[in-house]
Amino acid sequence: MSAKKQETTYSPATNDFFGNVYDVVRLIPKGRVTSYGAIAAYLGSKRGARMVGWALGNGYTQNDLPAHRVVNRNGLLSAKLQFGTPTAMQEKLESEGVQVKDDKVQDWHNKFWDPEKELS
Repeated sequence: MSAKKQETTYSPATNDFFGNVYDVVRLIPKGRVTSYGAIAAYLGSKRGARMVGWALGNGYTQNDLPAHRVVNRNGLLSAKLQFGTPTAMQEKLESEGVQVKDDKVQDWHNKFWDPEKELS
């Protein structure tokens, strides 16, 4: 998928919040990041950022789920300890061209992927 507006749209077909979170996370393009809050807002739960994090708590180690592309609202790697080693999340992001310094995504403005804008 390109970093530009997605051709595919997403519309939650079920009330399975965790499944819907996983579906959105799978659409985040390589080299881009989003926040827990952005996913929650897209799914109609503006105050549900923690629920998104909780959903991802079960998915950080799933190979088909690029959960490393989800960071906090300031671009911080707040879940880095969920990835097996303290540097695994950063290594995955950097392998996709996302620069990280002091546990924070650099060039946040250009790397941020907003599902409300990209999938609408």
